[in-house]
Amino acid sequence: MLTKHYICPLPFNIMKMKNLSTLCTLAAVSMLASCGMFGKNSNKGGLPNDGQLHGVAPGNKYSMPKPPGMVYIPPGTFHMGPSDEDVNYAYTARNKQVSINGFWMDATEITNNEYRQFVNWVRDSTAAKLMGFVKNVDGVDQVDWAKAKTIKWGDKATIEKIDQLILSPENRIFGKKELDASKLIYHSETFDNKEASKRENAGKPRSTFIIKKDVRIYPDTLVWIRDFSYSYNEPMTKRYFSHPAFGNYPVVGVSWNQATAFCEWRTHFLNSFLESKKRAQESDFRLPTEAEWEYAARGGRSQSMFPWGNYYLRNKKGCLLANFKPGRGNYPEDGGFYTVRADAYWPNDFGLYNMAGNVAEWTSSLYYEGGYNFQHDMNPDIRYNAKDSDPPRMKRKVLRGGSWKDVGYFLQTGTRSYEYQDTAKSYIGFRSVIDLPPTPSKGKK
Repeated sequence: MLTKHYICPLPFNIMKMKNLSTLCTLAAVSMLASCGMFGKNSNKGGLPNDGQLHGVAPGNKYSMPKPPGMVYIPPGTFHMGPSDEDVNYAYTARNKQVSINGFWMDATEITNNEYRQFVNWVRDSTAAKLMGFVKNVDGVDQVDWAKAKTIKWGDKATIEKIDQLILSPENRIFGKKELDASKLIYHSETFDNKEASKRENAGKPRSTFIIKKDVRIYPDTLVWIRDFSYSYNEPMTKRYFSHPAFGNYPVVGVSWNQATAFCEWRTHFLNSFLESKKRAQESDFRLPTEAEWEYAARGGRSQSMFPWGNYYLRNKKGCLLANFKPGRGNYPEDGGFYTVRADAYWPNDFGLYNMAGNVAEWTSSLYYEGGYNFQHDMNPDIRYNAKDSDPPRMKRKVLRGGSWKDVGYFLQTGTRSYEYQDTAKSYIGFRSVIDLPPTPSKGKK
């Protein structure tokens, strides 16, 4: 049976109501547009107002130049661990293939001059607060750096205003008023992403994962005496950090906590400048992970014992290739009795200096003997933010590279050791890394 279909026109009153509804909708849209909600003024980013999806950038155009003093380490894969026999038979570093993402790394260890910039910043900001050189920004008191730069340190009036930073009378020699290094304190505030990412912590307030602490940042210059019993090293204690002759030498006497505070300050120092120029904020400066450090030290030579290759510590002319303890203790044979300039010797294939010898270097990784057995093969890392109340075992941080007082074994790229995060030594320094894409080559997008 065929079914007939009829097209019935709507009654006039219903048609009239629909037209009225349409007119009201158009009027509402017109009003919104006239108020700027859908008009040209609503499009701050300059995107076409055509009702289509174009995306919105989080900030201004990315224009981060090459970080000064840093080199780009391209992503790659390598065999992490010893490239030779484990002479200690400890099996704390078994060979394992891992992949590392690209990052930027300081070409040299952080020098005395570079660390002094951090020390002076803390000194100036503390003095500025004592002198009242502050301004209120969004309800928060901040240092007015325009006024802080005018501080005259030799002026008697200035000394009187910052008396809290000056050594007390009983601690002065011949009554000389000097800054009290223990009063140079950096206030650190970080967010613990690792803890916040745990499922059991979901829903907890953000304040739960904010870590606040104060860090004394002046290097411990007494390490030159403390580290070596029955040894005369007082001149290094008095001159190494303060004398201009050692300005480009690696900073030592800096604990892991101080090195981490330096990286945090370096991040804020950069981002405050970028914010003043209305440019996008950048990633954090940080200590390299153990895997990143070894990958960078190898310079693309995945199976080599040293940054320059196998198997020797001398070149074909008999010249030593790093600053360490040759033979049975011929310290000056390599050209330096203690440390040498941070840019001494030839760099490796990535352009990094002294990835073997000179000073051992802090990494961000927790030292755990069996860590290689369960780390991921993609950007492996073991981290733990040890508290002051934690046992010493939880405060061990991985050291890499060997130093001026170590034998050749510790210069191997696969050799690992450790030190406690709250201790400082005359043979330990550090360098920073930052996660940024590579800068484009000239003439290329």
